[in-house]
Amino acid sequence: MSQPPIPTGIELHQRTRQLELVYSSNERYSLSCEYLRVYSPSAEVRGHGEGQEVLQTGKINVNIDAINPVGSYALQLVFSDGHDSGIFSWDYLYQMCTNEEAWWQDYLDRLAEAGANRDPDIQVVRVGN
Repeated sequence: MSQPPIPTGIELHQRTRQLELVYSSNERYSLSCEYLRVYSPSAEVRGHGEGQEVLQTGKINVNIDAINPVGSYALQLVFSDGHDSGIFSWDYLYQMCTNEEAWWQDYLDRLAEAGANRDPDIQVVRVGN
């Protein structure tokens, strides 16, 4: 089994709310803080098993306040909304990079299906059928 790719560079751009990851293969990815927050690998987001995921809403303005290394295998991201329990392994981060387009569209689809919104200040109300 091969080792997951480990970023050779990690830079947080707080103004644009983007986390930039650079790999030795010259791959470069920029992930939004919102995307990282809504796909946090924590039990609070993923639940404790299949079908227990909790849809994260109103996270459009979330930022990352701190990045803490976890051993030599992961990062702990501390988000501006107080969420800090997700441990982002190198493998999971790389999956987030390479699947960003599909995962983001899946998130948007689930939000729409739930009648929810990315903006915490906008309430979506369904009236009748």
